[in-house]
Amino acid sequence: MGSDSETEKSQDRKKMLSLAPIAKPLAGKKLCKRTLKLVRRASEAKCLKRGVKEVVKSIRRGNKGLCVIAGNISPIDVITHVPILCEEADIPYVYVPSKEDLATAGATKRPTCCVLVLTKPTKGELGQEDQEKLKADYEQVVQDVSELTSSLF
Repeated sequence: MGSDSETEKSQDRKKMLSLAPIAKPLAGKKLCKRTLKLVRRASEAKCLKRGVKEVVKSIRRGNKGLCVIAGNISPIDVITHVPILCEEADIPYVYVPSKEDLATAGATKRPTCCVLVLTKPTKGELGQEDQEKLKADYEQVVQDVSELTSSLF
């Protein structure tokens, strides 16, 4: 019987092996954790679009935010157009290793290919305190993603 850390390492290894070759920029452990925390907060505040169809529709309508894409999607053709749309609309995007973790953070049971974290809720208004927390997390993650992207290209 292996210890918990060994099983955790083997799960991380499996996630890395199932990654798509186009999954760049891929978030590291720290950025991944911070990004999924932002997705969870955005989900609670109703500032989240889930799934390829909703994300593409929001981007085409001109909504701004941060696009988080799962790196272990099969077949990869499902999401290959999303980074291109994000670049054309000047929206930062980042890959996370697991679609299951992305779904858990987005408060759904079904694995999710991609989510778009919006800066404002689609309906209604947020409280001032919630808005400030979400904005601070959003700014921090976007800054880290832009640093990651600039070092990559």
